[in-house]
Amino acid sequence: MALELNKFLTFNIGEEFYGIPVLNVKEIIGMLDITPVHKMPEYIRGIINLRGKIIPVMDLRIRFGIPSREYDARTCIIVIETEVSNQTRLTGMVVDTVSEVLDINNETIELPSSCFGGVNKDYLTGIGKIKDKVIMLLEPINIMSTDEKDVI
Repeated sequence: MALELNKFLTFNIGEEFYGIPVLNVKEIIGMLDITPVHKMPEYIRGIINLRGKIIPVMDLRIRFGIPSREYDARTCIIVIETEVSNQTRLTGMVVDTVSEVLDINNETIELPSSCFGGVNKDYLTGIGKIKDKVIMLLEPINIMSTDEKDVI
């Protein structure tokens, strides 16, 4: 029986490794000027204009309750594509560093416990293990609440 492999773009927030399905990744860009938008959740830093498209940007450090830090040369925005209310939406996620694309087979993915590393289990599809790394695998559509998805 062949192993089913899933491709994940991996990135760091602090010392922790995270992954999102490559199929959700539109592109990776360096930091751009983010225009603040009032009355948004704190973790929504604002919007960017990416080649004429207005994209909301969330800071995953803030969303996951990790202390914020200054952005640096390695900080970047992962632009992801998700389906919300039958519409394709682009959202930017600020991360400390992008690492690599990894193939993770289903047999090495465990279901998350109620809270893992401070990240709400609803944000996770599982915990991947590769060699000595533990990677929290995110479900991009679940990082925002239903109400927040509608506002953004």
